[in-house]
Amino acid sequence: MDRNLDIAIVGGGIAGLTAALSLHAAGFRPIVYEAVQKPAPLGVGINLLPHAVRELAELGLLDELLALGVAITDLNYLTATGELVWHEPRGLAAGYHWPQIAIHRGQLQMFLIEKVQQRLGPQAVRFGAELVGVEPVGTKVEARFADRASGRETGISPDLLIGADGIHSAVRRRFYPAEGMPRWNGITLWRSTSPVTAPMGGRAMIWAGWSGQKFVAYPIGRDPLTGAERLNWICDMKRADADTPPPRDWNRAGDRADFLPRFADWRWSGLDVPAIIAAAGPIYEFPMVDRDPLPCWTFGHVTLLGNAAHPMYPIGSNGATQGIIDARVLAWHLASAGSVAEALAGYEADRREATARIVLMNRQQGPDRVLDLARDRLADGGVLADVLPMGERRAIADGYKQTAGFSPKILNERASFSPGH
Repeated sequence: MDRNLDIAIVGGGIAGLTAALSLHAAGFRPIVYEAVQKPAPLGVGINLLPHAVRELAELGLLDELLALGVAITDLNYLTATGELVWHEPRGLAAGYHWPQIAIHRGQLQMFLIEKVQQRLGPQAVRFGAELVGVEPVGTKVEARFADRASGRETGISPDLLIGADGIHSAVRRRFYPAEGMPRWNGITLWRSTSPVTAPMGGRAMIWAGWSGQKFVAYPIGRDPLTGAERLNWICDMKRADADTPPPRDWNRAGDRADFLPRFADWRWSGLDVPAIIAAAGPIYEFPMVDRDPLPCWTFGHVTLLGNAAHPMYPIGSNGATQGIIDARVLAWHLASAGSVAEALAGYEADRREATARIVLMNRQQGPDRVLDLARDRLADGGVLADVLPMGERRAIADGYKQTAGFSPKILNERASFSPGH
């Protein structure tokens, strides 16, 4: 493939920025167009699973990521009364060649912006550029952007346009105009961080409760301003029937009074959920949403990537991870194929059905399903070991790893996505 290919990436989030770095490593010089005028480290925590960390490590970013985040070593599933349902080692402790890293989403995005600007130049990310039109025309793409400050529109004609503009993707909407709003499952998430030491060893992910009411927590490293340790936490609660329209407000300020009473008694040895919530800074409220898998991502020389292609419920820590893998696979195909069309066909063949399986499995609670099984089978009494045998629990965890592509053996032995390897 001609390395002078003119490539535009719409969206300066984690997936789009990783695509820019991956394409640069393969010899291309893409430009990222981001609608936000001034980026800021917004958001809360995310987990980068070992198969995403591998890709970032191959871009030369591992040591700096470890300095920003926390290498997770354990995963613990608990009932709403604090009984351990499932424990497994994570990252290097589980036999992967790469760690699992929990990190603040905003810090990660700012870090990736800095790396793109260092490696591709300060003009490689164009801020305040909102996509207002896109049309495949033969082997080119006609795209128009509105400047967020002035409103003035400008046009570009790249050889390839990559839509990495998130769950409300303008690129996706151009080709699926009747799709409408994302699909809400009736669950609301309240999210924040607290300046407390992480429980259960300090490097553990904790999932407690069941699908209708859940508490999730994991450490994400020190606050860059205060130096204090930060525990990322999420409280989920079922509030409406599935498939009802999601709330209009996204990422709005949350109120403890809306959910804290339901968690008031969630205190177990070494883990005090009300105290963690009480120590938090600003709380944000989100609907748990996704979109149906698509029959096609690619239209001429336009394709989708990350949450624009396959938004999924935040179950199994796979959202950002899958977008990072998309970016690396797309760059590999562009570096290896003889034409853009051939590369996009290979990319979609590798990624579309694979991510669709994860979207659908997350709708069935993915690995979190073990919590619902424990709750349901203990409802009539009995002992957990009898009503939910350890072999069944292990099969759920292993099955999800297989579907999501991060079985240790498969990942460790898989060929690199770096061109030439």
